[in-house]
Amino acid sequence: MSSAAVAAGFPAIIKARDAGPTLRILGTHATLQEPIRQQAERDLGFRIELLPGGSSQVLLQASTEPDSFDVYEQWSDSMRLLWQAGTIQPIDVSRLRYWDEVNRLSKTGRITEEAPIGAGDPPNTILYVQPDGALGPTPQAQISYLPYVHNVDAFGYNSRVIPEAEPYVGESWGWLLDPAYAGRVALVNAPSIGIFDLALAARARGLIDFADLGAMTAEEVDELFKIAIAYKLDGQFRSFWRSIPHSAELMISDDVCLESMFSPGALMVRAAGVPCVYAAPREGYRAWFGVMCLSRSCTDERQEAAYAFMNWWLSGWAGAYMARQGYYIFNAERSRPFLGADEWGYWYAGQPAQRALPGTDGRIVVKPGEVRHGGSYVERWSHVAVWNTVMPTYDLSVRRWSELVLA
Repeated sequence: MSSAAVAAGFPAIIKARDAGPTLRILGTHATLQEPIRQQAERDLGFRIELLPGGSSQVLLQASTEPDSFDVYEQWSDSMRLLWQAGTIQPIDVSRLRYWDEVNRLSKTGRITEEAPIGAGDPPNTILYVQPDGALGPTPQAQISYLPYVHNVDAFGYNSRVIPEAEPYVGESWGWLLDPAYAGRVALVNAPSIGIFDLALAARARGLIDFADLGAMTAEEVDELFKIAIAYKLDGQFRSFWRSIPHSAELMISDDVCLESMFSPGALMVRAAGVPCVYAAPREGYRAWFGVMCLSRSCTDERQEAAYAFMNWWLSGWAGAYMARQGYYIFNAERSRPFLGADEWGYWYAGQPAQRALPGTDGRIVVKPGEVRHGGSYVERWSHVAVWNTVMPTYDLSVRRWSELVLA
Protein backbone atom coordinates (compact mmCIF):
# COMPACT_ATOMS: atom_id res chain seq x y z
CA MET A 1 0.00 0.00 0.00
CA SER A 2 1.43 3.38 -0.96
CA SER A 3 1.89 6.40 1.28
CA ALA A 4 -0.42 8.25 -1.08
CA ALA A 5 -3.18 5.84 -0.14
CA VAL A 6 -2.64 6.66 3.52
CA ALA A 7 -2.54 10.38 2.85
CA ALA A 8 -5.83 10.17 1.03
CA GLY A 9 -7.43 9.33 4.35
CA PHE A 10 -6.67 12.77 5.80
CA PRO A 11 -8.02 15.31 3.29
CA ALA A 12 -8.95 18.02 5.81
CA ILE A 13 -5.40 18.15 7.09
CA ILE A 14 -3.77 17.99 3.66
CA LYS A 15 -5.47 21.25 2.72
CA ALA A 16 -3.68 22.95 5.58
CA ARG A 17 -0.21 22.01 4.34
CA ASP A 18 1.16 25.53 4.35
CA ALA A 19 -1.02 27.22 6.94
CA GLY A 20 -1.26 24.49 9.57
CA PRO A 21 0.66 24.44 12.85
CA THR A 22 3.82 22.53 13.62
CA LEU A 23 2.88 19.56 15.78
CA ARG A 24 5.31 19.10 18.65
CA ILE A 25 5.90 15.49 19.75
CA LEU A 26 7.64 14.87 23.08
CA GLY A 27 8.98 11.41 23.86
CA THR A 28 11.90 9.00 23.68
CA HIS A 29 14.07 7.85 20.80
CA ALA A 30 12.27 4.49 20.69
CA THR A 31 9.41 5.98 18.66
CA LEU A 32 10.60 9.52 17.86
CA GLN A 33 12.62 8.40 14.86
CA GLU A 34 13.37 10.51 11.81
CA PRO A 35 11.97 8.07 9.21
CA ILE A 36 8.65 8.07 11.10
CA ARG A 37 8.55 11.87 11.18
CA GLN A 38 9.33 12.13 7.48
CA GLN A 39 6.66 9.61 6.50
CA ALA A 40 4.05 11.23 8.74
CA GLU A 41 4.77 14.65 7.24
CA ARG A 42 4.43 13.27 3.72
CA ASP A 43 1.15 11.52 4.52
CA LEU A 44 -0.43 14.23 6.66
CA GLY A 45 0.87 17.36 5.01
CA PHE A 46 1.80 19.40 8.08
CA ARG A 47 5.06 19.97 9.90
CA ILE A 48 6.10 17.75 12.81
CA GLU A 49 8.81 18.57 15.33
CA LEU A 50 10.31 15.77 17.41
CA LEU A 51 11.43 16.52 20.97
CA PRO A 52 13.25 13.34 22.06
CA GLY A 53 14.96 12.79 25.39
CA GLY A 54 15.63 10.32 28.15
CA SER A 55 12.68 8.70 29.90
CA SER A 56 13.03 10.64 33.17
CA GLN A 57 13.69 13.91 31.35
CA VAL A 58 10.63 13.79 29.10
CA LEU A 59 8.37 12.57 31.91
CA LEU A 60 9.40 15.54 34.05
CA GLN A 61 8.76 17.91 31.15
CA ALA A 62 5.38 16.38 30.36
CA SER A 63 4.26 16.52 33.97
CA THR A 64 5.31 20.14 34.53
CA GLU A 65 5.29 21.96 31.16
CA PRO A 66 2.12 21.12 29.18
CA ASP A 67 2.63 24.22 27.01
CA SER A 68 5.90 22.81 25.66
CA PHE A 69 4.37 19.92 23.67
CA ASP A 70 1.21 18.82 21.89
CA VAL A 71 1.53 15.02 21.88
CA TYR A 72 3.42 12.90 24.38
CA GLU A 73 4.75 9.43 23.47
CA GLN A 74 6.19 7.25 26.17
CA TRP A 75 5.50 4.23 28.35
CA SER A 76 2.58 3.10 30.45
CA ASP A 77 4.39 3.57 33.73
CA SER A 78 4.17 7.34 33.19
CA MET A 79 0.36 7.45 33.00
CA ARG A 80 -0.62 7.72 36.65
CA LEU A 81 1.83 10.56 37.25
CA LEU A 82 0.68 12.50 34.17
CA TRP A 83 -2.99 12.05 34.96
CA GLN A 84 -2.54 13.12 38.57
CA ALA A 85 -0.50 16.13 37.44
CA GLY A 86 -3.37 17.19 35.18
CA THR A 87 -1.08 17.98 32.24
CA ILE A 88 -2.85 15.71 29.73
CA GLN A 89 -6.45 15.82 28.51
CA PRO A 90 -8.91 13.01 27.77
CA ILE A 91 -9.03 11.64 24.24
CA ASP A 92 -12.44 11.25 22.56
CA VAL A 93 -12.86 7.72 21.23
CA SER A 94 -15.29 9.03 18.60
CA ARG A 95 -12.39 10.87 16.93
CA LEU A 96 -10.21 7.77 16.65
CA ARG A 97 -10.78 6.29 13.20
CA TYR A 98 -9.46 2.81 13.97
CA TRP A 99 -10.59 2.41 17.58
CA ASP A 100 -12.79 -0.60 16.80
CA GLU A 101 -9.76 -2.37 15.33
CA VAL A 102 -7.67 -1.99 18.50
CA ASN A 103 -7.39 -5.50 19.92
CA ARG A 104 -8.55 -6.95 23.21
CA LEU A 105 -5.10 -6.88 24.84
CA SER A 106 -5.35 -3.14 25.50
CA LYS A 107 -9.06 -3.22 26.31
CA THR A 108 -9.14 -6.26 28.60
CA GLY A 109 -5.52 -6.74 29.71
CA ARG A 110 -5.11 -10.18 28.12
CA ILE A 111 -4.70 -11.48 24.59
CA THR A 112 -7.05 -14.45 25.11
CA GLU A 113 -9.49 -15.48 27.82
CA GLU A 114 -7.01 -18.10 28.99
CA ALA A 115 -3.91 -15.90 29.06
CA PRO A 116 -2.64 -14.54 32.40
CA ILE A 117 -3.17 -10.83 32.91
CA GLY A 118 0.10 -10.32 34.76
CA ALA A 119 0.90 -8.31 37.87
CA GLY A 120 1.05 -4.53 37.96
CA ASP A 121 -0.89 -2.20 35.66
CA PRO A 122 -2.36 -4.01 32.62
CA PRO A 123 -3.34 -1.50 29.90
CA ASN A 124 -7.09 -1.62 30.51
CA THR A 125 -6.77 -0.59 34.16
CA ILE A 126 -5.50 2.89 33.27
CA LEU A 127 -7.17 3.32 29.87
CA TYR A 128 -10.71 4.63 30.39
CA VAL A 129 -11.64 7.94 32.02
CA GLN A 130 -14.34 7.06 34.54
CA PRO A 131 -17.30 9.37 35.37
CA ASP A 132 -15.53 10.51 38.55
CA GLY A 133 -12.40 11.48 36.58
CA ALA A 134 -10.34 8.52 37.75
CA LEU A 135 -8.78 5.96 35.41
CA GLY A 136 -10.21 2.47 35.30
CA PRO A 137 -11.13 -0.59 33.20
CA THR A 138 -14.82 0.13 32.57
CA PRO A 139 -15.29 1.23 28.91
CA GLN A 140 -16.18 4.91 28.48
CA ALA A 141 -16.37 7.47 25.67
CA GLN A 142 -13.03 8.99 26.69
CA ILE A 143 -9.64 7.43 27.22
CA SER A 144 -6.43 8.68 28.83
CA TYR A 145 -4.06 7.52 26.09
CA LEU A 146 -4.02 6.02 22.62
CA PRO A 147 -2.72 2.42 22.71
CA TYR A 148 -0.16 1.92 19.96
CA VAL A 149 3.26 0.20 20.24
CA HIS A 150 3.83 -2.55 22.78
CA ASN A 151 6.08 -5.52 23.46
CA VAL A 152 7.22 -8.09 25.97
CA ASP A 153 10.71 -7.53 27.36
CA ALA A 154 13.23 -10.02 28.67
CA PHE A 155 17.00 -10.40 28.52
CA GLY A 156 19.40 -11.10 25.70
CA TYR A 157 22.31 -13.51 25.74
CA ASN A 158 25.22 -14.39 23.49
CA SER A 159 24.65 -17.98 22.36
CA ARG A 160 28.37 -18.39 21.67
CA VAL A 161 28.85 -18.17 25.44
CA ILE A 162 25.52 -19.47 26.78
CA PRO A 163 24.04 -22.29 24.69
CA GLU A 164 20.63 -21.43 23.30
CA ALA A 165 17.90 -22.91 25.48
CA GLU A 166 14.30 -23.90 24.82
CA PRO A 167 11.81 -21.01 25.09
CA TYR A 168 9.66 -21.04 28.25
CA VAL A 169 11.54 -24.09 29.53
CA GLY A 170 15.29 -23.60 29.73
CA GLU A 171 15.65 -19.81 29.87
CA SER A 172 15.27 -18.10 33.23
CA TRP A 173 15.46 -14.61 34.69
CA GLY A 174 17.57 -16.26 37.38
CA TRP A 175 20.48 -16.27 34.93
CA LEU A 176 21.02 -12.56 35.71
CA LEU A 177 22.13 -13.58 39.22
CA ASP A 178 23.95 -16.78 38.27
CA PRO A 179 27.54 -16.61 39.62
CA ALA A 180 28.67 -18.43 36.47
CA TYR A 181 28.23 -15.15 34.58
CA ALA A 182 29.69 -12.84 37.22
CA GLY A 183 31.22 -9.70 35.73
CA ARG A 184 29.49 -10.23 32.37
CA VAL A 185 25.93 -9.14 33.23
CA ALA A 186 24.35 -5.74 32.58
CA LEU A 187 21.05 -4.25 33.72
CA VAL A 188 18.91 -1.43 32.36
CA ASN A 189 19.52 1.71 34.41
CA ALA A 190 15.87 2.62 34.96
CA PRO A 191 14.44 2.14 38.47
CA SER A 192 10.82 1.52 37.47
CA ILE A 193 11.90 -1.16 34.97
CA GLY A 194 15.09 -2.62 36.38
CA ILE A 195 13.46 -3.37 39.72
CA PHE A 196 11.22 -5.94 38.04
CA ASP A 197 14.14 -7.57 36.23
CA LEU A 198 15.89 -7.92 39.59
CA ALA A 199 12.74 -9.13 41.31
CA LEU A 200 12.08 -11.78 38.68
CA ALA A 201 15.72 -12.90 38.86
CA ALA A 202 15.85 -13.06 42.66
CA ARG A 203 12.53 -14.89 42.87
CA ALA A 204 13.62 -17.37 40.19
CA ARG A 205 16.68 -18.25 42.29
CA GLY A 206 14.56 -18.69 45.42
CA LEU A 207 16.11 -15.71 47.20
CA ILE A 208 12.86 -13.82 47.85
CA ASP A 209 9.14 -13.94 47.17
CA PHE A 210 6.51 -11.21 46.91
CA ALA A 211 2.91 -11.05 48.02
CA ASP A 212 2.22 -9.01 44.86
CA LEU A 213 5.04 -8.60 42.36
CA GLY A 214 3.37 -5.51 40.86
CA ALA A 215 2.93 -3.76 44.23
CA MET A 216 5.95 -4.57 46.36
CA THR A 217 5.90 -3.48 49.98
CA ALA A 218 8.62 -1.27 51.43
CA GLU A 219 9.99 -4.27 53.30
CA GLU A 220 10.13 -6.33 50.11
CA VAL A 221 11.88 -3.53 48.22
CA ASP A 222 14.48 -3.17 50.97
CA GLU A 223 15.12 -6.92 51.03
CA LEU A 224 15.39 -7.10 47.24
CA PHE A 225 18.00 -4.35 47.14
CA LYS A 226 19.90 -5.89 50.03
CA ILE A 227 20.24 -8.99 47.83
CA ALA A 228 21.08 -7.00 44.69
CA ILE A 229 23.72 -4.85 46.37
CA ALA A 230 25.41 -7.96 47.77
CA TYR A 231 25.62 -9.35 44.24
CA LYS A 232 26.95 -6.03 42.95
CA LEU A 233 29.71 -5.98 45.59
CA ASP A 234 30.60 -9.55 44.60
CA GLY A 235 31.15 -8.36 41.02
CA GLN A 236 28.04 -9.77 39.34
CA PHE A 237 27.22 -6.69 37.25
CA ARG A 238 29.49 -5.26 34.58
CA SER A 239 27.38 -2.24 33.71
CA PHE A 240 24.05 -0.42 33.95
CA TRP A 241 23.02 0.85 30.52
CA ARG A 242 20.97 3.99 29.79
CA SER A 243 20.30 3.70 26.06
CA ILE A 244 19.49 0.99 23.54
CA PRO A 245 22.73 1.63 21.57
CA HIS A 246 24.72 1.37 24.80
CA SER A 247 23.15 -2.02 25.59
CA ALA A 248 24.00 -3.24 22.10
CA GLU A 249 27.59 -2.04 22.28
CA LEU A 250 28.14 -3.87 25.58
CA MET A 251 27.40 -7.20 23.91
CA ILE A 252 29.00 -6.41 20.56
CA SER A 253 32.26 -5.51 22.34
CA ASP A 254 32.03 -8.73 24.37
CA ASP A 255 31.94 -6.82 27.67
CA VAL A 256 28.84 -8.79 28.62
CA CYS A 257 27.25 -12.06 27.56
CA LEU A 258 23.91 -11.53 29.28
CA GLU A 259 21.83 -8.44 29.98
CA SER A 260 18.45 -6.83 30.33
CA MET A 261 17.53 -5.78 26.79
CA PHE A 262 14.86 -4.22 24.64
CA SER A 263 14.07 -5.82 21.31
CA PRO A 264 15.76 -3.13 19.13
CA GLY A 265 18.98 -3.57 21.10
CA ALA A 266 19.01 -7.30 20.53
CA LEU A 267 18.45 -6.71 16.81
CA MET A 268 21.37 -4.24 16.70
CA VAL A 269 23.61 -6.92 18.18
CA ARG A 270 22.42 -9.49 15.65
CA ALA A 271 22.95 -7.04 12.80
CA ALA A 272 26.56 -6.70 13.98
CA GLY A 273 27.06 -10.45 13.63
CA VAL A 274 26.82 -11.47 17.30
CA PRO A 275 24.30 -14.30 17.89
CA CYS A 276 22.10 -12.59 20.47
CA VAL A 277 19.09 -14.63 21.60
CA TYR A 278 16.22 -12.59 23.00
CA ALA A 279 14.98 -14.88 25.73
CA ALA A 280 11.51 -16.28 26.43
CA PRO A 281 11.87 -16.83 30.19
CA ARG A 282 9.97 -19.66 31.84
CA GLU A 283 8.86 -17.22 34.56
CA GLY A 284 7.20 -14.98 31.96
CA TYR A 285 7.98 -11.61 30.40
CA ARG A 286 8.01 -8.07 31.71
CA ALA A 287 5.44 -6.42 29.45
CA TRP A 288 4.94 -2.81 28.44
CA PHE A 289 2.77 -0.69 26.20
CA GLY A 290 3.28 2.73 24.69
CA VAL A 291 0.98 5.61 25.54
CA MET A 292 0.23 8.52 23.23
CA CYS A 293 -1.29 11.43 25.13
CA LEU A 294 -2.65 14.90 24.40
CA SER A 295 -1.33 17.90 26.28
CA ARG A 296 -4.03 19.82 28.10
CA SER A 297 -2.78 22.88 26.15
CA CYS A 298 -3.39 21.24 22.76
CA THR A 299 -6.47 22.93 21.28
CA ASP A 300 -8.01 24.10 18.00
CA GLU A 301 -5.76 23.52 14.95
CA ARG A 302 -3.10 21.78 17.00
CA GLN A 303 -5.66 19.42 18.44
CA GLU A 304 -6.99 18.62 14.97
CA ALA A 305 -3.45 17.87 13.84
CA ALA A 306 -2.83 15.76 16.95
CA TYR A 307 -5.87 13.57 16.29
CA ALA A 308 -4.77 13.19 12.66
CA PHE A 309 -1.32 12.13 13.87
CA MET A 310 -2.79 9.58 16.27
CA ASN A 311 -5.00 8.18 13.54
CA TRP A 312 -1.99 8.04 11.21
CA TRP A 313 -0.08 5.92 13.73
CA LEU A 314 -2.79 3.26 13.52
CA SER A 315 -3.27 3.52 9.74
CA GLY A 316 -0.65 0.90 8.83
CA TRP A 317 2.75 2.27 7.82
CA ALA A 318 4.03 3.05 11.32
CA GLY A 319 2.99 -0.33 12.68
CA ALA A 320 4.90 -2.08 9.92
CA TYR A 321 7.97 0.06 10.57
CA MET A 322 7.90 -0.79 14.27
CA ALA A 323 7.47 -4.50 13.50
CA ARG A 324 10.90 -4.46 11.86
CA GLN A 325 12.44 -3.48 15.20
CA GLY A 326 10.50 -6.17 17.04
CA TYR A 327 7.60 -4.06 18.37
CA TYR A 328 3.89 -4.70 17.89
CA ILE A 329 0.95 -2.39 17.12
CA PHE A 330 -2.48 -2.86 18.72
CA ASN A 331 -4.32 -3.08 15.36
CA ALA A 332 -1.83 -5.24 13.52
CA GLU A 333 -4.05 -6.21 10.59
CA ARG A 334 -3.99 -2.60 9.41
CA SER A 335 -0.18 -2.88 9.07
CA ARG A 336 -0.19 -6.24 7.35
CA PRO A 337 -0.37 -4.81 3.77
CA PHE A 338 2.76 -2.75 4.52
CA LEU A 339 4.75 -5.90 5.37
CA GLY A 340 5.81 -8.64 3.06
CA ALA A 341 4.07 -11.97 3.64
CA ASP A 342 7.36 -13.40 4.89
CA GLU A 343 7.83 -10.45 7.27
CA TRP A 344 4.35 -10.91 8.70
CA GLY A 345 4.99 -14.62 9.04
CA TYR A 346 8.17 -14.03 11.07
CA TRP A 347 7.28 -11.02 13.22
CA TYR A 348 3.66 -11.85 14.01
CA ALA A 349 2.80 -15.45 13.09
CA GLY A 350 5.77 -17.28 14.56
CA GLN A 351 6.72 -18.83 11.22
CA PRO A 352 10.25 -19.54 9.95
CA ALA A 353 11.74 -16.68 7.93
CA GLN A 354 11.56 -17.44 4.22
CA ARG A 355 14.48 -15.12 3.48
CA ALA A 356 16.92 -12.81 5.22
CA LEU A 357 14.86 -10.02 6.80
CA PRO A 358 16.05 -6.44 7.34
CA GLY A 359 15.54 -4.23 10.36
CA THR A 360 14.50 -0.59 10.16
CA ASP A 361 17.96 0.50 8.98
CA GLY A 362 18.10 -2.08 6.18
CA ARG A 363 20.69 -4.30 7.86
CA ILE A 364 19.85 -8.01 8.09
CA VAL A 365 18.56 -9.00 11.54
CA VAL A 366 16.87 -12.34 10.74
CA LYS A 367 18.46 -15.24 8.85
CA PRO A 368 16.49 -17.58 6.58
CA GLY A 369 14.84 -20.37 8.52
CA GLU A 370 14.90 -18.60 11.88
CA VAL A 371 11.76 -18.48 14.03
CA ARG A 372 11.11 -15.55 16.36
CA HIS A 373 12.16 -16.70 19.80
CA GLY A 374 9.06 -17.20 21.93
CA GLY A 375 6.79 -17.77 18.94
CA SER A 376 3.83 -15.87 17.61
CA TYR A 377 2.22 -12.67 18.86
CA VAL A 378 -0.47 -14.62 20.73
CA GLU A 379 1.99 -17.08 22.23
CA ARG A 380 4.36 -14.39 23.48
CA TRP A 381 1.51 -12.37 24.98
CA SER A 382 0.28 -15.50 26.74
CA HIS A 383 3.37 -15.42 29.00
CA VAL A 384 3.19 -12.08 30.83
CA ALA A 385 4.53 -12.09 34.39
CA VAL A 386 4.36 -8.38 35.17
CA TRP A 387 3.67 -5.05 33.46
CA ASN A 388 5.92 -2.01 33.76
CA THR A 389 4.33 -0.17 36.66
CA VAL A 390 5.07 2.77 38.94
CA MET A 391 4.40 1.20 42.33
CA PRO A 392 3.38 3.04 45.53
CA THR A 393 6.94 2.36 46.73
CA TYR A 394 8.46 4.09 43.68
CA ASP A 395 10.27 6.84 45.64
CA LEU A 396 11.88 4.24 47.88
CA SER A 397 12.89 2.09 44.90
CA VAL A 398 14.52 5.10 43.20
CA ARG A 399 16.64 5.77 46.30
CA ARG A 400 17.61 2.14 46.66
CA TRP A 401 18.36 1.89 42.93
CA SER A 402 20.84 4.76 43.23
CA GLU A 403 22.51 2.91 46.11
CA LEU A 404 22.79 -0.18 43.92
CA VAL A 405 24.35 1.64 40.99
CA LEU A 406 26.83 3.48 43.23
CA ALA A 407 27.70 0.47 45.43
